[in-house]
Amino acid sequence: MIDAGVTWTDERVELLKKLWSDGLSASQIAAELGNVTRNAVIGKVHRLGLSGRAKDKAASTAQRPRKAARAPSAPAPIALPDRSNVVVAPLPQPPLIEEEPEILAGDDVAIPMSERVTIMDLRESMCRWPMGDPTKPEFRFCGARSITGLPYCTHHARIAYQPVTDRKRERKLARA
Repeated sequence: MIDAGVTWTDERVELLKKLWSDGLSASQIAAELGNVTRNAVIGKVHRLGLSGRAKDKAASTAQRPRKAARAPSAPAPIALPDRSNVVVAPLPQPPLIEEEPEILAGDDVAIPMSERVTIMDLRESMCRWPMGDPTKPEFRFCGARSITGLPYCTHHARIAYQPVTDRKRERKLARA
């Protein structure tokens, strides 16, 4: 692949090698060579297989000014955008549920059809657990009273929010 608009003469390649070994950055080399981009310099360096850089930082430090150093004891302040009109709500915690007889995730609790709701009837305080096949007209959501801050009722929250230790144990049993 040929660099568009860049002619790499032997003299320019030698100058590139010298500046690279002196520790100059690709941007500095591009400025020194003229009529070449930083990316063209990087590409040529890779094609030439140049890897070694100057260990002495004096050459590169002399070429460009450094920013003033901060005092090590003072951490840099972080500028945050003004969000005075934003209210941050705490993340909902999974409910602490007392031990009850174990109900498998595949088991549907007998929820009266009158409590089950369609997507159009679903409200914020209702359980959003899907029930049935979404492609069928009989598809509904649980519709029972949801736990505050969570999308599910107590029963479905028990299924959805399993403790990590239980999930790991179930995976180990499945592998055995």
